[in-house]
Amino acid sequence: MKLKEKYRSSKSHLDNDSFTRYVITQVCFAFVIALIFFVAMFSAISCSTSRKLSTLRKESIGAQINIADEMGTIPTISTDTHPKRDTLVVHGDNGEEMLIMKAVKDENGEMVASDIIDAAVVTARFRNVAERHGKVDLAFDIIVPKSMQDSKWQLRFHPTLYAMGDSAKLESVVITGADYRKAQLRGYQRYQRFIDSIITDTTRFAFQRLLEIFIQRNIPDLYAFKMDSTFVDDARFESVFGVTEQDAVEHYTRTWLINRNNRKIEQMDLMFAKYVKAPIVTEGLRLDTVLTSTDGDFVYKYVQTVNTSPGMRKADIVLSGEIFEQDRQIYTIPPTSPLTYYISSLSAFVDDSEHYMTQVIERRAKANTACYIEFALGRHDIDESLGHNAEEISRIKRNLASLAENKVFDLDSIVVTASSSPEGSLALNTALTLRRSHSVSDYFSRYLEHYRDSVKAELGYIIDLNSYRSEDFTPISFIPRNNPENWSMLDALVENDTTMRQHEKDMYRDICSRFSDLDVRESMLSAQPYYRYMREELYPRLRTVRFDFHLHRKDMVKDTVHTTVIDSTYMRGVKALQNADYEAAVTILRPYHDYNAAVAFCAMDYNSSALDILESLDKTDRVNYMLAVIYSRLGDDQKAVDHYLKSCRQNPSFVHRGNLDPEISVLIKRYGLNQQENDEDLGY
Repeated sequence: MKLKEKYRSSKSHLDNDSFTRYVITQVCFAFVIALIFFVAMFSAISCSTSRKLSTLRKESIGAQINIADEMGTIPTISTDTHPKRDTLVVHGDNGEEMLIMKAVKDENGEMVASDIIDAAVVTARFRNVAERHGKVDLAFDIIVPKSMQDSKWQLRFHPTLYAMGDSAKLESVVITGADYRKAQLRGYQRYQRFIDSIITDTTRFAFQRLLEIFIQRNIPDLYAFKMDSTFVDDARFESVFGVTEQDAVEHYTRTWLINRNNRKIEQMDLMFAKYVKAPIVTEGLRLDTVLTSTDGDFVYKYVQTVNTSPGMRKADIVLSGEIFEQDRQIYTIPPTSPLTYYISSLSAFVDDSEHYMTQVIERRAKANTACYIEFALGRHDIDESLGHNAEEISRIKRNLASLAENKVFDLDSIVVTASSSPEGSLALNTALTLRRSHSVSDYFSRYLEHYRDSVKAELGYIIDLNSYRSEDFTPISFIPRNNPENWSMLDALVENDTTMRQHEKDMYRDICSRFSDLDVRESMLSAQPYYRYMREELYPRLRTVRFDFHLHRKDMVKDTVHTTVIDSTYMRGVKALQNADYEAAVTILRPYHDYNAAVAFCAMDYNSSALDILESLDKTDRVNYMLAVIYSRLGDDQKAVDHYLKSCRQNPSFVHRGNLDPEISVLIKRYGLNQQENDEDLGY
């Protein structure tokens, strides 16, 4: 009203139309001003983002990775103005007491104690990490500066591990701006609306109401079926109305709606790509976090556990990445300088010298095998064409040839034992199996003689004073034996059979225990319902011929000889230790209770077991070093430093090695050890 009154007071001669035009003009002017304001504000934001991106490109700004602080491994760094002095009393080789403290050389070249105030921040590009249980933990911090953060951006970082000439991509870290994530979610919402528009209720494809009205008005008899629960088949429907039910449904189906719905289903992938420009990825990521504030640096602590391999002494980590704005990559983050991890493995302390054991060698040896030679009913002669005889006979011939040519053993005799199943009388089976064992012995004796003649022909002969002698072979005797009814083998076959029921096995055992007369036992079994199965499936496996080969070592006179041989089991444990398979090494080396067993125990953090062994051994340089590692783990700094310094005096290379093992390096830093590596007294 005030506007209208003001207008009328100054423009009383204007009509109402002019007033309306005036108001519209004022409103449009206000709208234009607001629009200009919003465009200016959006342009300012856009320009701010563009300037930030331009700065990144111009200055080649990237993220940083730093070695992560390991609190507790090394004494905490502080800015305390009160100096610290770490001292320790150790003993020299002659038992004299010595005072260890942080020391430096003064102007006269003398070592004097120093009071040091530690620095507030230390940044390192390498670290010594200990390999334990066949694994190492590589810990580092990913630091993203404020200048790289923007609510419209998504930062993707990809750590890469380099070791032993190979590389492996580690899980990525994704940092998503709040506005970027909102845009992602809006895309998913639009796609969900599209999915919801796809019809899943097929009844919507028919004009049901129109069809019902039409039938009610024009075919009342058909409409009467609506309230009838009886099933009306197609034949009756057609006979009454002249059309099938399927014809009626197709007539009143919204074909255009079905076609449109099918097109939507076919376009699902296309519409997903249209609406969801930057899908939210969940697999293969270590972190995907949404930053709601970009007013400071972002730090993520990354820890990667790596399985070590034999010879793996160093690993590098390099970080690279990209910046995305929606589905468009706008910046490639330059790769960082590598972080280097030097891996200290206790497998380096393995004593790989050969380990021997005493072995008792027997002059005589024995080998055996069995074959299944089939015989015709009641016959004992060998028929190579019967069943699988050809294959079995060929196998036995190969065994005989191998033993005849053996360079270590001579074949003395072969015991041939023929067995049979319980069918028939025991007397008949006894005579039959004895004839069969003689037949088999004669058969293979002739083969072996023929084989040796062939070998002689290949070797030729040696002329000696108007005569010759063929290469001599030790005579081999075949000894026929028989086992007429192999009941012990039948017991085992029945017990392990998976077809016979348990009560049938119980009945079999009961009959065998009650009847010691083998003929009566067989007669009782033949009356059982499971006998046919036994006779057809189990009895044939009892008809065997067993060969027992008796041998002796060539050129050996004594019955037994004691000798030393390489302990292959022990060396297998050493190999497992070198390959960082510490669980297997502990299992194999535990019974030996020696130095290598102690190294395996130490690698698995079985410190008490390792200490028990090492304290009982001669204090070599390696033993002293391992004792230093264990005492450091147990928190006994005095003994740890004492053994470490002794190991360095015995082997100066341990001065450098001590920096690689965290258990020792913490002592070096705490007590200022090895500051003068070239001094004979190693700085104390």
